[in-house]
Amino acid sequence: MSPPPMPSPSSTARSHSPTDWHAQELLLMREVMRLIGRSLAPGLVLREMLHLMSELLGLNRGRIVLVDNAPSSPAGAPRTASIQHAYGLTQAEVQRGRYAWGEGITGRVLATGQPAIVQDIDAEPLFLARAVERSQLPPETVAFIALPIEVNNAPIGVLACHRIRSRQRHLNDDLAVLRVLATLVGQLLQLEALVAEQTRQLQARNAVLANALNTKSARYGLIGSSPPLLQALSELERVSQTQATVLLLGQSGTGKELFARAVHLASGRRDRPFIKVNCSAIPDALFESELFGYEKGAFTGASTARAGWFEQADSGTIFLDEIGELPLALQSKLLRTLQEGTLVRLGGQREVKVNVRLVAATHRDLAADVEAGRFRQDLYYRLNVIPIHLPSLAERREDIRALALHFVSRANQAHQRNVNLSPDALARLEEHPWPGNIRELGNVIERLVLLTNDTLVARAELDRFLPAASVPLPPQPAPRPPAATTAAERPAIAPAPLVRDYAPAQSHSVLVLQTALAEHHGNQSRAAQSLGLTLRQFSYRLRKAGLK
Repeated sequence: MSPPPMPSPSSTARSHSPTDWHAQELLLMREVMRLIGRSLAPGLVLREMLHLMSELLGLNRGRIVLVDNAPSSPAGAPRTASIQHAYGLTQAEVQRGRYAWGEGITGRVLATGQPAIVQDIDAEPLFLARAVERSQLPPETVAFIALPIEVNNAPIGVLACHRIRSRQRHLNDDLAVLRVLATLVGQLLQLEALVAEQTRQLQARNAVLANALNTKSARYGLIGSSPPLLQALSELERVSQTQATVLLLGQSGTGKELFARAVHLASGRRDRPFIKVNCSAIPDALFESELFGYEKGAFTGASTARAGWFEQADSGTIFLDEIGELPLALQSKLLRTLQEGTLVRLGGQREVKVNVRLVAATHRDLAADVEAGRFRQDLYYRLNVIPIHLPSLAERREDIRALALHFVSRANQAHQRNVNLSPDALARLEEHPWPGNIRELGNVIERLVLLTNDTLVARAELDRFLPAASVPLPPQPAPRPPAATTAAERPAIAPAPLVRDYAPAQSHSVLVLQTALAEHHGNQSRAAQSLGLTLRQFSYRLRKAGLK
């Protein structure tokens, strides 16, 4: 039900009976409480309350004066108050409404906490007429009413208004309504202060937690706070104090080495060696000697004994990256080392005891490799004790901005540059699919820092350094053989056998060698493995065919 039309202040003073005044008071209270129920914003509620005081009760030019300085201000600092909310006052009048503690009627109400009633402002020497000049008021006798606004029994402000003295409404009725409104204003301001304080505490707590997360991530060299990253970190820390083998899964370029180092740093082995081995970078013939070491005279050139990576990592952690590339012949030896905690050097006769925590990583589907016979099933189960999936950069887009700024800072320091990214450039980085993950992002940023001519890189300039396609370009195939062949005409390449048979130098044709090399994007180690050859045998056949 909509409220009745609001009479003007002049007609209010002449036409209402006492019963009508009571109805107006109820309407005022109901509207004020309705506003509070809809919004706790003091600015909206208090201004509308002053508006209703004027329109319904004839209490004009209402204002709420609030203390500017808290009681805890430094000694000697003057305490002042100013008009914060008003109705019927111009902006200039609001700006003039500033009072020192104890100055004028308003200042005395603040200082004493007692209400003040001025029956005739022209006859009161303490009335300053500072905010509203006397010439702007009606020529008849004007009264001024000021009541303290208290919080915890201490005055924090003043509710004041002008009142035409010659009215049919009793002054005591106006005072009773104003007392209720002043109490309501105090409670509303107290509630606002409590909400603001709780908000500040929550913001401070969130800042502490965010800083703790960033500090924890920075301790491991990891940047970001996205849920997938935090989930992987949580799983990592839960198993870091155990001796269980950790298998890091995920796409290439997701930071497996950093996660492996994080496992080491979070464990009790943090002060012991951390050895990292890239299995895809070791030729097949050197795998055993590199991992397990060799004795003097084990092979031509072994003039002294050498400890392998496992021995060097004793009491620490060894990280085997791309473990899916490990030759089948060595997988059984690795399994024995993991199960027994011992190894035998190449050419050695005695077992060497080692205490090593293994962290392995691969971007391959080891379960599929087990089904295809390219990976031992028992070793797979031995490695897959604690699998941790590392999220791709597309799964943690909220970290792209922080990572990009980190790479920019690092590249600037390394190359003595001063390049920055604009907000629209950072937004463009967040839109990119990043098939190469964090490694690709770091490379793009370094290339940008080195080649750009701009100090502040905008979106248009950034696009120049990003791949044109949204997906990675297919690898370039090796040169085709002289006689063009279709896919159906290419000889099928059988998977590598478990045990390599002896094969003569002419066992594979030039076409087979070229096809294997193209199938594996120029990687000779993988091409050789697919043909059941060692890298040396494969290279020898390439040279014989004139392809190397």
